[in-house]
Amino acid sequence: MSVIRTDKWLLDLYDKPLEICEKIKAQFNGAQAPEIYNHLNLHGMYRPTKNGKKAVKRLQKNKVWEMVENERLHLQEMWGGPDVPVYIFPSDTKNLKLIQDFNGKSGLAYSDKLFLFISRDNAEKEIKALFTHEFNHVCRLSQHIKKEENYVLLDTIILEGLAENTVRERFGEKFIATWTSYYTEEELERMWITLVRPYRNKTWTDRKHHEIMYGLQSYPKMLGYCIGYYLVKKYMEENEVECKELLNIPTEQIAQIKRYR
Repeated sequence: MSVIRTDKWLLDLYDKPLEICEKIKAQFNGAQAPEIYNHLNLHGMYRPTKNGKKAVKRLQKNKVWEMVENERLHLQEMWGGPDVPVYIFPSDTKNLKLIQDFNGKSGLAYSDKLFLFISRDNAEKEIKALFTHEFNHVCRLSQHIKKEENYVLLDTIILEGLAENTVRERFGEKFIATWTSYYTEEELERMWITLVRPYRNKTWTDRKHHEIMYGLQSYPKMLGYCIGYYLVKKYMEENEVECKELLNIPTEQIAQIKRYR
């Protein structure tokens, strides 16, 4: 597979995202188009706007599809990653959290497919950093012994931390997410011990998992993401390893805790 030319779909069907989702039903094991669209929109896919096709043409002009395909080939070779389809769509310009925390871009990765949701204003390096983050997820999910459906909170925070450290490794701190600098190391260590580690085995279906990851309710903002970045970076520095070497390392080892403690 490769980067799917969703730009052609968008120019024909931009105002009909459900029809676009009909084209990818085979990727979602029997789910219907409205379910797929709601799921993708929740993670950043666009809602039709008046001048939306102009954004699509801007992405075309910037050769986003070609650039991501080159990145895919490069990282697939470098990391030994799987050959998965990549779908690119505009991002939701009305999603304030997406704009504030992720500069209007986001992604969604599985072991067998990948989605990018991009703003017309995202620079080339930003898009490359986003793809690096999401494709690292794909590689981890496909190489890690544990199946994705069995992931718990600790697996998720390490998954996110590894992906963003990979961005740091490839592009430097200028292109890592803003949430990586929300807290000091002392604050992160304290929050890891008191707020996250006690709930590390919560499954992804548990409400607490989502609250900790994003910092909802009374939890600090983007808590799970920040803790994951901190733990992976700490492990890399102490063991003098690169991100590529961590793709199939057990979560508990990276988090430096005994598995059954």
